[in-house]
Amino acid sequence: MGLLDSLMGNASEVNLDELTQELSPIMADGEALTLAYKVIRDMFVFTNKRLILIDKQGVTGKKVSYHSVPYKSITHFEVETAGTFDMDSELKIWISGQKDPLVKELKRGTDVVGIQKTIANLSL
Repeated sequence: MGLLDSLMGNASEVNLDELTQELSPIMADGEALTLAYKVIRDMFVFTNKRLILIDKQGVTGKKVSYHSVPYKSITHFEVETAGTFDMDSELKIWISGQKDPLVKELKRGTDVVGIQKTIANLSL
């Protein structure tokens, strides 16, 4: 089911210990990972200083785009929990200067309350 969820665009939580080693070259002094989610090869990573959107491109995934969003740029956010017939949750983040929100689908069982609390703690 994990592969099917990934193919359908659902996000799954990432092990922070493994990710810390991978991202250490781009992390600022005093920056620490808080949460990370993966959609197929792409990730969105919450640190104590910013949100990092990681887009692995191409067949091999060697070309990588790192989009950093400082928490002060988040104007508002919305978390929609899963329902009886709608199995997925949804995260929407509006970034100043952009008309459309950043939208991520989260599979059932993802800690949407924890995500919402993390964004609130880091951006408010």
